[in-house]
Amino acid sequence: QVYLKESGGGSVQAGGSLRLSCVVTGYELGSYCMAWLRQAPGKEPEGVASIGKDAKRRYADSVKGRFTISGDNAKNTLYLQMDNLKPEDTAMYYCVHDKWLPLCSDDVAGGTWSHEHYYWGQGTQVTVSS
Repeated sequence: QVYLKESGGGSVQAGGSLRLSCVVTGYELGSYCMAWLRQAPGKEPEGVASIGKDAKRRYADSVKGRFTISGDNAKNTLYLQMDNLKPEDTAMYYCVHDKWLPLCSDDVAGGTWSHEHYYWGQGTQVTVSS
């Protein structure tokens, strides 16, 4: 069983930055594909960034050049550094952990992130005002 605990969300103005953290309990960071998703009200979850056991980082086109996914093995924590935030980045952000696969799909934004296939955290809210 894997437990994921996100933190770091908040309210910022457009152009600001936030760093989200996801503490992983139950598995060693880097053993399986992990990703950050976001879900705006009334919309389906959207993949934002992912990193697998191969350390290859993938990003949705909407966040390339602004968001950076990284991990700290010593702290068993996954991060999402978000810079130059835009109002359209407003959403609940979730950390997810693949239950079986060490590598991530190339399609981040179009991926499916079922609870059957992934462990999910409880989420952290990000609100960006114009």
